[in-house]
Amino acid sequence: MLIFDAHLDLSMNALEWNRDLTRPIVEIRAREQGQTDKPDRGRGTVCLDEMRKGGIGLCVATMIARYVKPSNKLKGFHAPEIAWSQTQGQLSWYRAMEEAGQMVQIRDLEGLNKHVALWQDPPADAPIGYILSLEGADSILSPKHLARAHDQGLRAVGPAHYGPGTYAQGTHATGGIGAAGRELLAEMQRLSIILDATHLCDESFWEALDHFDGHVWASHSNCRALVDDTRQFTDEQLRALIDRGAVIGAALDAWMMVPGWIRGKTTPESSGVRLAHMVDHIDHVCQLAGNARHSAIGTDLDGGFGREQTAADLDTIADLARLPGMLAERGYSQSDIDGIMHGNWLRFLADAWG
Repeated sequence: MLIFDAHLDLSMNALEWNRDLTRPIVEIRAREQGQTDKPDRGRGTVCLDEMRKGGIGLCVATMIARYVKPSNKLKGFHAPEIAWSQTQGQLSWYRAMEEAGQMVQIRDLEGLNKHVALWQDPPADAPIGYILSLEGADSILSPKHLARAHDQGLRAVGPAHYGPGTYAQGTHATGGIGAAGRELLAEMQRLSIILDATHLCDESFWEALDHFDGHVWASHSNCRALVDDTRQFTDEQLRALIDRGAVIGAALDAWMMVPGWIRGKTTPESSGVRLAHMVDHIDHVCQLAGNARHSAIGTDLDGGFGREQTAADLDTIADLARLPGMLAERGYSQSDIDGIMHGNWLRFLADAWG
């Protein structure tokens, strides 16, 4: 089955983790043995071959570069211009993957339909299709830079990431979007760029929805009713997204899947976190909606964590191929499973781009 993963930080892994994603996962892990600069060294779960093995032929692939002011203690770049340049470097990696035949950028409905047709019976070396997204908009220097990025293929933007941002306030921060955020949203709407509500703090979330009339999704977000943290969406927020026709991608970051996770201490084995917990979050959204049209996949695998902080029964991204069977065991019909695994994202994009 074709699987559409709506959130993968592929270029970040290539440029900041120095991972050659064209190589087998065992080779990538072996090359990182003994490295301690990042907690997930030697524990990566994503490479292009593993995506092909699992049928993940389509993804939303990010650019990400946080700008931090002197008062912001989070890691990031010390000038917006540096952040912009970092995203341009990440874009260059995607271009290199395109030139090598490893990936293909999806910009419009014609390209999407062509790629889906290829993956109905894909060759062993079929390219991975990607839709370009920006996670955190701090690197956007001006409206003309957003228009330039759109010309480069950018099709979705999350205005904030973690902490305070230029255009909105993100996870574990507080406050609204302000004048700069409203200007960004207006330009996004003019360019028909999708608003990714993921990571918006509660105040920014509601203000963004009030000021943006375009298409909204949540690429990688779980449910606060199951894990009580502001990183997750409340039922009220989920219902608001459902009312806007949004699709919500369930994530595989363990601390978002089960309550009580302490980063750096809790392990997948000690917590008992499994792929079934991801299905719990998918099911919660479906129950709120009264149907399965708004739930999907947005794993965030290797988004700053690896096997040490995801489901204990997941070795690589290829294990997503087990989800259809798990959904069937929960009583989901084949058409609903198809929707969750790819169809809901495809329908959303057909509407947004049609």
